[in-house]
Amino acid sequence: MRFDIVTIFPGFFEGAFSVGIIRRAVAAGLVQITAHDLRNWAPGRHHIVDDRPFGGGDGMVLKPEPIFQAVGALTGASERESYPRGTKVILLSPQGRVLDQSVASSLAESENIVVICGRYEGVDERVVEKLVTDEISIGDYVLSGGEPAAIVLIDSIVRLVPGALGSETSAANDSFSRGLLDWPHYTRPADFRGMHVPEVLLSGDHAEIERWRRREALRRTERNRPDLLEKLELSPDERAMLVETED
Repeated sequence: MRFDIVTIFPGFFEGAFSVGIIRRAVAAGLVQITAHDLRNWAPGRHHIVDDRPFGGGDGMVLKPEPIFQAVGALTGASERESYPRGTKVILLSPQGRVLDQSVASSLAESENIVVICGRYEGVDERVVEKLVTDEISIGDYVLSGGEPAAIVLIDSIVRLVPGALGSETSAANDSFSRGLLDWPHYTRPADFRGMHVPEVLLSGDHAEIERWRRREALRRTERNRPDLLEKLELSPDERAMLVETED
């Protein structure tokens, strides 16, 4: 899988992908990540990439010409209808749909993802109309630019690439992958300052451990993100577990 990041601050990504899971995925040849300076595609001696918005108002807007040139060079096509199979062009923007685990899972099936980092007041709308296949936000707040969001987006996708994680079941057990938050985790020592690991986790009874984990995931989700439960079709057993958590 290849990621091409289009940004006016390519230096922002220095070091961001050189540790942990992403570093190992890159070293293994599973993914390739390159940050490209948008100014390389800007015409003129000064390589200007932004201008004032038509109609007036505060701030600046990223111009269409350099973005069209960049996306054309990176995809080999001048508009989204002609992109090679498996290619996505993503604009990071507060106006996009919110990134969640299902969105990351879908994008993980792509072969080439071009990520456009918005800045200032955003990008010229003609970029959205002709180039962008997905407009994505990482949350209901405003950042100075799309660069931090690009790191979040790429991290969420790379960990789903086959072979990126040490265990093939790790991603399947992450929070949100089942629609619920994750259950509590414990490790040695079993008794730390009088705080004890739940006995069931020490029992060796894998069926009971699995039931405990499911119940605790439901409990945590109900407490911290009840909105997630509203989207799920719970089994009768899971509904009984929720009743247990209220006791």
